[in-house]
Amino acid sequence: MISKAHKILTFGGGSGQYALLSGLRDLRDINITSVVSMTDNGGSTGKLRDEHGILPPGDVLKCIIALSPFHEAANQILLKRLNGDWRLKGHNAGNMLLTMFSQYTGSFPAAIKTLSEILEVKGRVLPITTDKATLVAELADGTRIYGESAIDIPQSPLRQKIKNLFLVPHYKNSISAYPTVIEEINKSDYILIGPGDLYTSIIAILIVPGIKEEIQKTSAKIFYILNIMTKFGETDNFRGYDFVQEIENYLGRQVDGIICNVRKPNNHLLNKYLNEKSEFVELDKTETWIGDRIIYDSDLLDTSVEIVRHDPYKLASLIKCIVFNKTNKCLRCSKK
Repeated sequence: MISKAHKILTFGGGSGQYALLSGLRDLRDINITSVVSMTDNGGSTGKLRDEHGILPPGDVLKCIIALSPFHEAANQILLKRLNGDWRLKGHNAGNMLLTMFSQYTGSFPAAIKTLSEILEVKGRVLPITTDKATLVAELADGTRIYGESAIDIPQSPLRQKIKNLFLVPHYKNSISAYPTVIEEINKSDYILIGPGDLYTSIIAILIVPGIKEEIQKTSAKIFYILNIMTKFGETDNFRGYDFVQEIENYLGRQVDGIICNVRKPNNHLLNKYLNEKSEFVELDKTETWIGDRIIYDSDLLDTSVEIVRHDPYKLASLIKCIVFNKTNKCLRCSKK
C-alpha cells in the first residue's frame, strides 16, 4: 500500500530556515513548500534589489540550496563571495543567477523555479509576495525604523521595543500575497512557523495581506518552532511565552503546538552570546498559559559548530515523530 505524502508548508528565513529544510529534505513521504519573506534590503541582496529592481534573492537562495541533494557543492559554489571584478564584488554566484533568470524571464517565481530545476530541489520555494515593499517597525516610543537591515541592527544600545510591524508598498497602493502561497496554505497538512528572526523573517511574512486570513481558515496543524536564543533589538529579554504571544497576535489564532529546544549551549557559547546581548530562550511547559497547546521539547541543539543553531537532523527527527504520529515512541520527544 502506497502511503500518502504529508504536505508541509514552512514560514521562516535565514540560518534557522536553512537548518529546518536541510533536515526535512531527506525525510520520506513528505512534500515540502518553503515560503520566504521579500523584504531583505541588506548586503548583496539589497544592492541587487536597488540596482536591478528585482525581489531580494538572498533567503530564497539559501532555501533552494538547503532542499537540493547537491547542497554541499552548491554551498561552496553559489554562496562564494566574488572579489575579482569590482562590479561583482560582494555578490555571490547564486544571487547573480537568480537576478539573471529573473530579468530574462520577467518573473522572480520563474527564476526560483529555474534554479530549483537545475539543483533538482526536493520541494518548492515560494516568495510570500511579488510586490516590492519596505518593512517598517514602529517602536514603543513611536519612532519608525525603515528597512529590514536597519531593524536587524540597532543603531542604539537602548532601542525601544518593537510595538508594530507593517509593509509600505513601492509602486502600488497595496500588497497582495503570491496566489500560489494561498493555494499551498489551503492544501497543507502541517504549517511550520520558524525558526528565524521573529519580526524580520517570520512576522514579515504573516503581515502580508491575505496570509493571516487563510491561516485562520486552514485545517492544517500549525506548529511554532521556538528560537534557541533571543536577538538584540528584536527580542530582548523574551521568554518562550513572549515569542508565542507575538506570533499568535499576528496570526489572530492559537497555534496547535510548540517545538522547542531544552539543551543549553555550553558556558563558553552562552557568554559569547551574552556579549552580543543575546540570551537562551526558556519555556516552562507547566505555566497556565500553555493551555491545550501541545509542547514538543527535546535536545535540538547543534553541538558541532561554534554558533547556536538547531541541529537539522534532530529537528527533522522530532518533526517526523509529530507528522507520523510516533511521538510516544520517539526517544527524543518529551510531549506535554
